[in-house]
Amino acid sequence: MWRALASNALTVLVVGLFLMGGLILWGQSRYTSAGPLETAICLQVKGGSNMTKVSQQLEDQGAISSSIIFRMAADYTDKAQKLKAGSFLVREKASMEHIIDEITSSGASTCGSEIEYRVGVTRIQTRVRELDPATLDFNEIASFEASAEEVPAAYTEKRNNADTRYRLSVAEGVTSWQVVEALKGIDALKGDVTEIPAEGLLAPDSYDVIPGDDRNAILQKMQDKQQLRINAVWEGRQDGLPISSPEEMLILASIIEKETGVPQERGQVASVFVNRLERGMKLQTDPTVIYGVTKGQGVLGRGLRRSELRRATPWNTYVIDGLPPTPIANPGLASLEAAVAPEDTSFVFFVADGTGGHAFAETLQEHNRNVAKWREIEAEQKSSGN
Repeated sequence: MWRALASNALTVLVVGLFLMGGLILWGQSRYTSAGPLETAICLQVKGGSNMTKVSQQLEDQGAISSSIIFRMAADYTDKAQKLKAGSFLVREKASMEHIIDEITSSGASTCGSEIEYRVGVTRIQTRVRELDPATLDFNEIASFEASAEEVPAAYTEKRNNADTRYRLSVAEGVTSWQVVEALKGIDALKGDVTEIPAEGLLAPDSYDVIPGDDRNAILQKMQDKQQLRINAVWEGRQDGLPISSPEEMLILASIIEKETGVPQERGQVASVFVNRLERGMKLQTDPTVIYGVTKGQGVLGRGLRRSELRRATPWNTYVIDGLPPTPIANPGLASLEAAVAPEDTSFVFFVADGTGGHAFAETLQEHNRNVAKWREIEAEQKSSGN
């Protein structure tokens, strides 16, 4: 009898272990497999929340099939206590495993509101945007210029939200002075900038910032990134270029950056300046003259005067031979690459063609024809009020 009872107990235990193992495998499968969510959502995790509340919130929104499995998995992986506050993008069909990783890793919000500070060549703008999780597009709520006397209520509201993200976007071709002035005007940052970084040594790019970040630390991050780009691009330069150092590459790249906003033209513009340097011709580029007038502090806002084209400054390439002594702006990566890998052309002239791009020429005669066409286009634009 006792033998039968022991045998039955053993059978029950084996069956129980088998069922438990099957239950664990089933739960693990539910944890790692695609979830039920049909359309992406923005999950808001409030400060002081816990995994129990979040799991129920996710289940109510149709993002997970079981709040119990979600909580058990968070406990089992030791992530239950690592929950971060913020707004997190939960994509359609996201697994529980992916969602737990999303809300317990960096703590950086991946959806919701964003305030973007845009430093452009001609203006500094603040944009308040909201991510639409269904389309993954940002919808602009408000925008205003740095010179605005009043800021929109939406900006003040989002500034007071703990989970609002902040971004600094610096355009190619801005000067170091413009970047510093923009940073000074961002009320979310702290720290006084006592020295403007050398021209050309700030990397145009998009940077995540956090309220309370130090302005000098942001500038250092931009300098570090630009130096990495300079080192890498110089290492991969073409042989036989008429530039002999990374510093000269940076100067040339800054001129290329200021001369064209058309990505496909960078290689051709670079070839013009390389050909001129090789032939001992003056570069004769207006942006360098403008820099000699403004020193990079603001926008000229008008055409160059004849007296300015003749005035001797270290940057006036109508007067000096070769490259100016410093960059005239902060070039982006593409312009750095164009400076060391110009297209193989015989072009030594270019002029605007009325489309936003340029007409290139190998001879002065051909260039004069292109200039005449451009003058006609200018006259037509003036007469039509454009």
